[in-house]
Amino acid sequence: MAIVDIIRPEPNDAMAPGAFRSFLQQFRKNRLGMLGAVLVILIAAIAIFAPLISTHDPTRIMVGPRLAAPSLDFLLGTDQLGRDTFSRTIMGGRIPLLVAFASLGSSLAVGLLLGLIAGFGPRWLDNLLLLFFDTIRSFPSIIFALAMIALLGPSLASVILVIAITSMPIYARVVRTQTEALRSSEYIAAERSMGAGTTRILAVHVLPNVLGPLLILVSMDVPAVIAVEAGLSFLGMGVRPPTPDWGAILNDGYSYINQTPWLVIASGIPIVLATLGFTFLGEALRDIFDPKLRKDL
Repeated sequence: MAIVDIIRPEPNDAMAPGAFRSFLQQFRKNRLGMLGAVLVILIAAIAIFAPLISTHDPTRIMVGPRLAAPSLDFLLGTDQLGRDTFSRTIMGGRIPLLVAFASLGSSLAVGLLLGLIAGFGPRWLDNLLLLFFDTIRSFPSIIFALAMIALLGPSLASVILVIAITSMPIYARVVRTQTEALRSSEYIAAERSMGAGTTRILAVHVLPNVLGPLLILVSMDVPAVIAVEAGLSFLGMGVRPPTPDWGAILNDGYSYINQTPWLVIASGIPIVLATLGFTFLGEALRDIFDPKLRKDL
């Protein structure tokens, strides 16, 4: 075997010619994945174009019937302050998506960096980082979130920070495990023997191989983050009024459920659909990209 064959790893399916076409063919066969993609695209489109879709100002307190049933003027009725529930639900979808992508994006970046350092660094540094990861994970997530928000004060930034901190150790451990496995491979050893630096090895060989599983894990964590954000807002520890949010609307609906069910329905259905959409999409991506779960092997 030539030395160049040792250095060059076997081509990844994601990098092979026609890989995107093969991915689409496999993805179309997964009905739940297609359903999840449709739901995710629909929810994202509604959130992006919410100001154009909304029929009323979501924060405007209107003089008129309160807790009204759906009508032509108010498609999902009104809340206890006379605000349009439909417009508040449409605009409220922006907060969970913003929290999900901001918090998971931050935890992904930090976890990727720390995981690479732990997996490719000296043993003492690896042990120190593992202790740090385990310390964060030792606290129950909900209790840790409530304590942090009570300390920092309820706000959108606090929710993003709490979710980012609690999610980071999971991604860091995944990256560390993948990096340690690649570190002992033959082509990494050959690269080292030819004088390749650590930066080149990490950027060219390690990083492309750890990004795939990491992105799939992130896509499957989005529904959990949406549920956590809605739960914190439901408890009054998320975004502050009068900003519309699914969890806050659900809390209002719970308070007035004996008078009208529309607030609970208007906020509960989007949470369920968003959770199912991202769950189906993440599982479909996992089935396609994880060789251990592919049915053709």
